[in-house]
Amino acid sequence: MEIILALGIGVLTGSGVWLILRPRTFQVIIGLSLLAYAVNLFIFSMGRLRVSAAPVIDKAGDIDPSLYTDPVPQALVLTAIVIGFATTALFLVVLLASRGFAGNDHVDGREADL
Repeated sequence: MEIILALGIGVLTGSGVWLILRPRTFQVIIGLSLLAYAVNLFIFSMGRLRVSAAPVIDKAGDIDPSLYTDPVPQALVLTAIVIGFATTALFLVVLLASRGFAGNDHVDGREADL
């Protein structure tokens, strides 16, 4: 399971970096979103990958911490997802306004010279 998650994070990061280096604004926004998803998966994986494990310790006494997952990364990722949706929506509105003013969606505001 860990190798699949690591490959997923690597693919999302590589795709995000590649899209950020593209000349169109929409591709840059999608690249930033992919990088944000990769970071969210990385933070989520830092809370220990366990299947069917409770995130909260339910009774006091002799406790083995390896049987539980850490709930703090889960809460951080949930908050980051909400903030990511809001910033992506803001970026798209700015993209539409910029395209209306400049007439194209290139990052530098002008078409490539060929």
